[in-house]
Amino acid sequence: METEGGRTLSLWMGTTEVPGRPSLADNLDTDVCIVGAGIAGLSTAYLLTREGRRVVVLDDGPIGGGETGRTTAHLASALDDRFYRLEELHGEQGARLAAQSHAAAIDRIEAIVAAEAIDCDFERLDGYLFAPPGESDPAELDREEEAARRAGLQVEAVRRAPLGSFDTGPALRFARQAQFHPLRYLTGLAKAVLASGGQIFTKVHVEEFEGGRRARVKTATGREVTATALVVATNVPVNDRLVIHARQAAYRTYAIAVEVPTGSVTRALFWDTLDPYHYLRLQGMGAGKPEVLIVGGEDHRTGQADDTAERWSRLERWTRERLPMAGPVTYRWSGQVMEPGDALAFIGRNPMDKDNVFIATGDSGHGMTHGTIAGMLITDLLQGRENPWADLYDPGRKTLRAAKEYASELAQSNKPLAQWATPGEVSSVDEIPPGQGAILRHGLQKVAAYREPGGGVIELSAVCRHLGCIVEWNAGEKTWDCPCHGSRYAPDGRVLNGPARTGLPAVKVLETTARS
Repeated sequence: METEGGRTLSLWMGTTEVPGRPSLADNLDTDVCIVGAGIAGLSTAYLLTREGRRVVVLDDGPIGGGETGRTTAHLASALDDRFYRLEELHGEQGARLAAQSHAAAIDRIEAIVAAEAIDCDFERLDGYLFAPPGESDPAELDREEEAARRAGLQVEAVRRAPLGSFDTGPALRFARQAQFHPLRYLTGLAKAVLASGGQIFTKVHVEEFEGGRRARVKTATGREVTATALVVATNVPVNDRLVIHARQAAYRTYAIAVEVPTGSVTRALFWDTLDPYHYLRLQGMGAGKPEVLIVGGEDHRTGQADDTAERWSRLERWTRERLPMAGPVTYRWSGQVMEPGDALAFIGRNPMDKDNVFIATGDSGHGMTHGTIAGMLITDLLQGRENPWADLYDPGRKTLRAAKEYASELAQSNKPLAQWATPGEVSSVDEIPPGQGAILRHGLQKVAAYREPGGGVIELSAVCRHLGCIVEWNAGEKTWDCPCHGSRYAPDGRVLNGPARTGLPAVKVLETTARS
């Protein structure tokens, strides 16, 4: 099993090297500053440089080191929130625009791969949505087929999906879906951005964001970048404290890669109708090597379950019960999915901010296409062009028909606040095994304690630096996760995921209030 520093390593991280970039050494001025070097940030940078704009990209890790490196890389216009549901939330025209935008994103990726000669295993495939016999209502497929046709997709009802010997039950076949190797694609985008005069800097942690006549970001080292416009493409907007975070929720999703004999599984994308659902596809590993079947699912709210190993085990059992040719598990990993209450991403001008600050978030399990849509849409907005998707993805939109979903997710986000009054999980650091963490109570304080493999102990404030929830230990990923809005921290307190911008402080410098 592949690991790195105790944390799981995704299939993509194990099979490619994305070239590093220098850190920011001087103050810079540019046309557009983009924070985040994942697919949304680099797609935006690529398209803007093609328009002749000066672009600076900053990231606190390596290129693709965030959620883009943890995707299962389905490129789909067959959206998993269902088109009949999108019709209920956004109307028939909204569902049609959603289908068009995701199809256009796949087309744009295909065009970029061809134009830049990117070797990233891009491949057009059919996608199959199936209703497992005895486990789901096949009538759901009838509703979805009708809605998908109204949305303009090429869809056909079939007796079963071609998934080896596994009888999937009735299925819908969606034409012209696709897959690719996400980090190889990002490598190609990065090279093209640099060749066009764009600048990319990694290991740069941005701590301050400011819009206005000249947008400005300030880094942890004190360096600043000023720009005509600012794009925050960090999976979850770290420049915003509350507005967007009250309208979406963070979920962990799990994946395994299982060796299968070459040719034993049809090359296609597969999804089932269960909740949480399963999703599958093949990935070649090179000449002379077995193919791997990527299987994902078992989602849950971030920080609200600590059974990572069991989630992976369930995926493996599910796979072996249905596909007996499955061989050893070679990789297992998890990723973070931002789920908006109304099922579509938030892309455009940041609400309650200056007009030159833009965000891209709310991937809803379709990060590769939503990220590409972000590049296309934000480029049009910055260039002053009309875009038919602008209102659909507007971060300031009000979807009244999603009020029930927003209320439910908000209740789930607020529920963990009760942990302030609970006792610690252990009474002493002596109870914590090496390489693991737990929450202790020291008087009125909640402490996140981690025992290092060598026996040393790191004690941190357990209070998330975003809005003050108590973090939870994630034993599978070796991280402290916030159950309210999805911030994540390394065992030593370094911030790994927003919306928090700063790390968990040591107990000895614990303050009475949380600051982001």
